[in-house]
Amino acid sequence: MNPINQQTMSLQMPKEIAEVRVTYKSKVYAADRPQVRASEDAHRYFRQIWDEDTIEFFEEAFLLLLDRSNRIMGWYKVSQGGMAGTVVDAKVIFATALKARASSIILAHNHPSGQLYPSKADSELTQKLFTAGKALDLPLLDHLILAPEGGFYSFADEGLINH
Repeated sequence: MNPINQQTMSLQMPKEIAEVRVTYKSKVYAADRPQVRASEDAHRYFRQIWDEDTIEFFEEAFLLLLDRSNRIMGWYKVSQGGMAGTVVDAKVIFATALKARASSIILAHNHPSGQLYPSKADSELTQKLFTAGKALDLPLLDHLILAPEGGFYSFADEGLINH
């Protein structure tokens, strides 16, 4: 095949190939975005997102997407499960963060039981996200566990996320 035919073929995309579009529509100026300086700040913003009427019934996971100044670009509901767990897919988390052009992320999930200490699965997920974030230059700054009564646990505050 000569180079001209190769070029012609590359310009004619078959209909079987899907177009992929990446969009992020920010309606808030960077200077007006709230800033996360500590785990207490992240906890306060997650509490504003969470439905307090269901926090003791369903385990859910939410993501804060941060810019380089740790200002909140947006949030995303990662998953909703049952009373004893929810599925958190690292690919979904990082695809969302990359689409939003986030510089870092903070994950939170709730324990409907009120138990603030992480399970083995919680710790393994945190390590997985930390390692993946490091590879993508999109760090996981913290992972919070929220209790219905208002308390929270921070992996970063406990020294379990080291940057």
